[in-house]
Amino acid sequence: MKSTAGELLSIGELAGRHGLATHVLRHWEAVGLLSPARQAGGRRRYGPEDEARVALIVRAKETGASLEQIRLLVTAGDGARRREILTGHLAVLAGRMERLRASMELIEHVLECPREDFFTCPRFQRMLAGEGAGRQEAPRPPGPAFT
Repeated sequence: MKSTAGELLSIGELAGRHGLATHVLRHWEAVGLLSPARQAGGRRRYGPEDEARVALIVRAKETGASLEQIRLLVTAGDGARRREILTGHLAVLAGRMERLRASMELIEHVLECPREDFFTCPRFQRMLAGEGAGRQEAPRPPGPAFT
């Protein structure tokens, strides 16, 4: 259901609110992520539901999701299926965060390492080899992953 005419935004207005180029919204429409209302003359008009969907797409892309993965989420059909998809995505993100944390620890050690060449540091070598946290990928839960 689209909102009333006074609440509808042009493609430029909606794109501007989210820091996007208008061609991005056109592409998202072409791949099935958006379906704006049309005015006479074919001009796209976006309501609050469209704006919420754009915000979701932007946020999902920030987490590394592809447009196809986002399409699966927004076209899932019901809340239970969406939760299932997001549960898988949450596990993937947790694994990614753990690997990032381990990488940060490695960099912090290098910056504080007293050795002239940190490549000769035994602790650096152990960290690089994966001894300690962050080396293994997090197990994936059953069901399709979002990313």
